[in-house]
Amino acid sequence: MDLLDSFMMRAMLAGVGVMIAAAPLGCFVVWRRMAYFGDATAHAAILGVALALGFEISIFAGVLGVSLAMAVTVSTLSGRGYAMDTLLGVLSHSALAFGLVAVSFLQGVRVDLMAYLFGDILAVSRGDLAVIWGGALLVLALVCWRWSALLMSTLNPDMAHASGIDPKREQLVLTLSLAVVVAVAIKVVGVVLIAALLIVPAAAARPLVRTPEAMAVLAAVIGVSSVLGGLQGALVFDAPAGPSIVCVAALIFLAVSVGDGVRGTLRGK
Repeated sequence: MDLLDSFMMRAMLAGVGVMIAAAPLGCFVVWRRMAYFGDATAHAAILGVALALGFEISIFAGVLGVSLAMAVTVSTLSGRGYAMDTLLGVLSHSALAFGLVAVSFLQGVRVDLMAYLFGDILAVSRGDLAVIWGGALLVLALVCWRWSALLMSTLNPDMAHASGIDPKREQLVLTLSLAVVVAVAIKVVGVVLIAALLIVPAAAARPLVRTPEAMAVLAAVIGVSSVLGGLQGALVFDAPAGPSIVCVAALIFLAVSVGDGVRGTLRGK
């Protein structure tokens, strides 16, 4: 039997594909304190779903288009008198509201909002796998290519300027990459939990490593472990798969945080 005939194998491959792209980007989200960006782009994805259904085009194309528009809007408006968290908060909740209103206007179209809000990884098809891995590999290649410039513009924008690197351009590269990840991840964990998939593995990896590269690799390992553990837990306990994945990631983060706190206390004695 073909391995891809198994819905569980397709689900695992989908989750792993998303995580290898989300992990390094999640590190930049943590370093830049852009946690709200994942929410803003993910919430905009609901509007993309509504537009895709309304115009009878691919869901992926609709979500990607709206996510890219959100990314460009954030990059354009940032630094123009609004704090980043304020700007992202306004755009995030506005996009979600417009998306839900747009869905309500769809006539004769059956929309499973729960699948888009919380993901439906167990229903991933071969075609979905091709889209997920294509997007993930594209993002991974882009991040590897721009890694040094992204890192320098994140850690020291002034030094980046002096080295001939435009921090605004690198921020645009980062936000566009995040938009692609959101578009491919909507099937896996849905719009509500995408930000958690970006942030939690990176946050769990941060106290355990000394270099940015090691943090990105460990975040990917934690993310993949969360996918495998979450799927297994969902199967055993008959729980929803997307939230189960995030729960496992959160438990890993909790264990790391407690361990780090204990180590700090022992050093202080």
